[in-house]
Amino acid sequence: MIRKTVRSLVWASLLVAAMVFTTFGQDGAGKIAPAPNGIEFEPNYLNWRILAVSHREDNNTLRAILGNDVAIEAARAGKTRPWPDGTVFAKVSWKRVPNGTFDGAFVPGDFIQVEFMHKDKVKFAGTAGWGFARWKGLTLEPYGKDASFAQECVGCHTPVADRDFVFTTPARFPSVGGK
Repeated sequence: MIRKTVRSLVWASLLVAAMVFTTFGQDGAGKIAPAPNGIEFEPNYLNWRILAVSHREDNNTLRAILGNDVAIEAARAGKTRPWPDGTVFAKVSWKRVPNGTFDGAFVPGDFIQVEFMHKDKVKFAGTAGWGFARWKGLTLEPYGKDASFAQECVGCHTPVADRDFVFTTPARFPSVGGK
Protein backbone atom coordinates (compact mmCIF):
# COMPACT_ATOMS: atom_id res chain seq x y z
CA MET A 1 0.00 0.00 0.00
CA ILE A 2 2.81 2.43 0.84
CA ARG A 3 4.56 1.62 -2.42
CA LYS A 4 1.33 2.31 -4.34
CA THR A 5 0.85 5.65 -2.51
CA VAL A 6 4.45 6.71 -3.17
CA ARG A 7 4.13 5.70 -6.83
CA SER A 8 0.89 7.74 -7.14
CA LEU A 9 2.55 10.75 -5.53
CA VAL A 10 5.56 10.51 -7.83
CA TRP A 11 3.36 10.28 -10.94
CA ALA A 12 1.26 13.21 -9.76
CA SER A 13 4.39 15.32 -9.18
CA LEU A 14 5.69 14.47 -12.63
CA LEU A 15 2.33 15.33 -14.18
CA VAL A 16 2.28 18.77 -12.55
CA ALA A 17 5.90 19.32 -13.50
CA ALA A 18 5.16 18.32 -17.09
CA MET A 19 2.27 20.79 -17.18
CA VAL A 20 4.57 23.53 -15.90
CA PHE A 21 7.29 22.62 -18.40
CA THR A 22 4.80 22.49 -21.26
CA THR A 23 3.35 25.85 -20.26
CA PHE A 24 6.64 27.69 -19.82
CA GLY A 25 9.12 25.60 -21.80
CA GLN A 26 12.68 26.75 -22.38
CA ASP A 27 12.20 28.97 -25.40
CA GLY A 28 11.95 32.19 -23.39
CA ALA A 29 8.21 32.59 -23.98
CA GLY A 30 6.59 32.86 -20.56
CA LYS A 31 10.00 32.80 -18.87
CA ILE A 32 9.71 32.21 -15.16
CA ALA A 33 11.05 35.13 -13.13
CA PRO A 34 13.93 34.35 -10.73
CA ALA A 35 13.45 34.48 -6.97
CA PRO A 36 14.19 37.89 -5.39
CA ASN A 37 17.62 36.61 -4.30
CA GLY A 38 18.55 35.79 -7.91
CA ILE A 39 18.03 32.02 -7.82
CA GLU A 40 16.68 30.85 -11.16
CA PHE A 41 13.81 28.39 -11.54
CA GLU A 42 15.10 24.85 -12.19
CA PRO A 43 12.94 23.38 -15.00
CA ASN A 44 15.21 20.33 -15.14
CA TYR A 45 13.91 19.19 -11.75
CA LEU A 46 11.46 17.15 -13.82
CA ASN A 47 14.31 14.70 -14.39
CA TRP A 48 15.42 14.46 -10.76
CA ARG A 49 14.73 11.45 -8.56
CA ILE A 50 12.61 11.22 -5.47
CA LEU A 51 14.31 11.51 -2.07
CA ALA A 52 11.23 11.38 0.12
CA VAL A 53 7.57 12.23 0.47
CA SER A 54 5.91 14.00 3.36
CA HIS A 55 2.50 14.84 4.71
CA ARG A 56 1.90 17.90 6.86
CA GLU A 57 -1.22 17.69 8.98
CA ASP A 58 -0.94 21.33 10.11
CA ASN A 59 -1.75 22.59 6.61
CA ASN A 60 -3.11 19.43 4.92
CA THR A 61 -0.42 19.18 2.27
CA LEU A 62 1.39 16.38 0.50
CA ARG A 63 4.94 16.94 -0.68
CA ALA A 64 7.39 15.18 -2.96
CA ILE A 65 11.03 16.00 -2.27
CA LEU A 66 13.22 15.48 -5.31
CA GLY A 67 17.00 15.72 -5.53
CA ASN A 68 19.55 16.44 -8.21
CA ASP A 69 22.31 13.89 -8.87
CA VAL A 70 24.54 15.33 -6.12
CA ALA A 71 21.73 14.97 -3.56
CA ILE A 72 20.86 11.43 -4.65
CA GLU A 73 24.49 10.27 -4.49
CA ALA A 74 24.95 11.83 -1.03
CA ALA A 75 21.75 10.23 0.27
CA ARG A 76 22.69 6.79 -1.04
CA ALA A 77 26.16 7.09 0.49
CA GLY A 78 24.77 8.35 3.80
CA LYS A 79 26.76 11.60 3.47
CA THR A 80 24.08 14.08 4.45
CA ARG A 81 25.51 15.73 7.57
CA PRO A 82 26.49 17.98 6.00
CA TRP A 83 25.07 17.69 2.52
CA PRO A 84 27.77 18.38 -0.09
CA ASP A 85 28.02 21.61 -2.04
CA GLY A 86 26.08 21.26 -5.28
CA THR A 87 23.12 19.55 -3.60
CA VAL A 88 19.78 20.88 -4.81
CA PHE A 89 16.37 19.83 -3.53
CA ALA A 90 12.98 20.53 -5.08
CA LYS A 91 9.99 20.29 -2.75
CA VAL A 92 6.71 20.14 -4.67
CA SER A 93 3.55 20.75 -2.61
CA TRP A 94 -0.15 20.04 -3.16
CA LYS A 95 -3.25 20.30 -1.04
CA ARG A 96 -4.16 16.89 0.36
CA VAL A 97 -7.53 15.58 -0.84
CA PRO A 98 -9.31 12.27 -0.21
CA ASN A 99 -8.62 9.60 -2.80
CA GLY A 100 -12.33 9.14 -3.44
CA THR A 101 -12.09 5.43 -4.18
CA PHE A 102 -10.07 4.22 -1.20
CA ASP A 103 -11.30 5.29 2.23
CA GLY A 104 -8.55 6.86 4.34
CA ALA A 105 -6.16 7.40 1.42
CA PHE A 106 -5.17 10.84 0.19
CA VAL A 107 -3.81 12.13 -3.10
CA PRO A 108 -2.45 15.44 -4.39
CA GLY A 109 -5.10 18.07 -5.07
CA ASP A 110 -4.43 21.66 -6.08
CA PHE A 111 -0.79 22.53 -6.72
CA ILE A 112 0.54 24.98 -4.12
CA GLN A 113 4.20 25.64 -4.81
CA VAL A 114 7.63 24.36 -5.66
CA GLU A 115 10.63 25.28 -3.50
CA PHE A 116 14.34 24.80 -4.09
CA MET A 117 17.26 24.58 -1.68
CA HIS A 118 20.76 25.00 -3.18
CA LYS A 119 23.80 24.06 -1.09
CA ASP A 120 26.81 26.34 -1.59
CA LYS A 121 28.66 27.22 1.63
CA VAL A 122 30.44 30.20 0.06
CA LYS A 123 27.71 31.72 -2.14
CA PHE A 124 25.02 31.35 0.55
CA ALA A 125 27.15 31.88 3.66
CA GLY A 126 24.63 34.41 4.98
CA THR A 127 21.81 31.84 4.93
CA ALA A 128 23.49 28.86 6.61
CA GLY A 129 25.11 27.67 3.35
CA TRP A 130 21.76 27.22 1.61
CA GLY A 131 20.08 29.27 -1.09
CA PHE A 132 16.30 29.20 -0.78
CA ALA A 133 13.72 29.93 -3.47
CA ARG A 134 9.98 29.41 -3.86
CA TRP A 135 7.48 29.76 -6.69
CA LYS A 136 3.78 29.78 -5.83
CA GLY A 137 0.76 28.56 -7.75
CA LEU A 138 0.47 27.25 -11.27
CA THR A 139 1.66 30.64 -12.52
CA LEU A 140 4.93 30.11 -10.60
CA GLU A 141 5.10 33.55 -9.03
CA PRO A 142 8.38 34.07 -7.13
CA TYR A 143 7.91 34.33 -3.38
CA GLY A 144 9.23 37.31 -1.43
CA LYS A 145 9.45 41.05 -1.96
CA ASP A 146 13.26 41.13 -1.81
CA ALA A 147 16.23 38.87 -1.02
CA SER A 148 15.60 39.12 2.72
CA PHE A 149 12.80 36.53 2.39
CA ALA A 150 15.52 33.86 2.70
CA GLN A 151 16.01 34.79 6.37
CA GLU A 152 12.44 33.59 6.91
CA CYS A 153 13.50 30.23 5.44
CA VAL A 154 16.57 30.00 7.65
CA GLY A 155 14.43 30.82 10.69
CA CYS A 156 12.06 27.98 9.87
CA HIS A 157 14.96 25.55 9.27
CA THR A 158 16.92 26.53 12.41
CA PRO A 159 15.34 23.75 14.54
CA VAL A 160 17.15 21.25 12.28
CA ALA A 161 20.51 23.06 12.22
CA ASP A 162 22.13 19.84 13.49
CA ARG A 163 20.83 18.13 10.31
CA ASP A 164 22.42 20.78 8.08
CA PHE A 165 19.15 22.75 8.09
CA VAL A 166 17.32 19.98 6.20
CA PHE A 167 14.02 18.54 7.45
CA THR A 168 13.91 15.74 4.89
CA THR A 169 15.10 12.29 5.80
CA PRO A 170 15.80 10.41 2.57
CA ALA A 171 13.48 7.45 2.11
CA ARG A 172 15.11 4.05 2.19
CA PHE A 173 14.67 1.90 -0.88
CA PRO A 174 15.56 -1.76 -1.20
CA SER A 175 18.71 -2.48 -3.12
CA VAL A 176 18.29 -4.21 -6.45
CA GLY A 177 20.88 -6.73 -7.57
CA GLY A 178 22.99 -6.15 -4.44
CA LYS A 179 23.75 -2.51 -5.36
